Amino acid sequence: MEATAKVSKKIIQCSAVANGTAKAFKQGDPIAARPEWDKDRCIRCGICYVYCPHGAVERLDDGFFDVNQKRCSGCGICHRECWFGVISMVEEG
Repeated sequence: MEATAKVSKKIIQCSAVANGTAKAFKQGDPIAARPEWDKDRCIRCGICYVYCPHGAVERLDDGFFDVNQKRCSGCGICHRECWFGVISMVEEG
């Protein structure tokens, strides 16, 4: 008798804010906004580091994260993906 394995797909979603509330930031040069971390609320999960498409998010010696301004495009993906609302986009100007 042949055993068959049942495969189930599970989608896991977590959001600390309501869907669609993240402000869209236009990528460009110079950047319109830069990310800023609230270290008091950050749990150092690294989600921002994983999702940054430009490798601009860097882990600091203390385990927290910050942005390399030379690599940051201002796209706001780190802000949007942060489950805890720790990253704010601060408009340049």
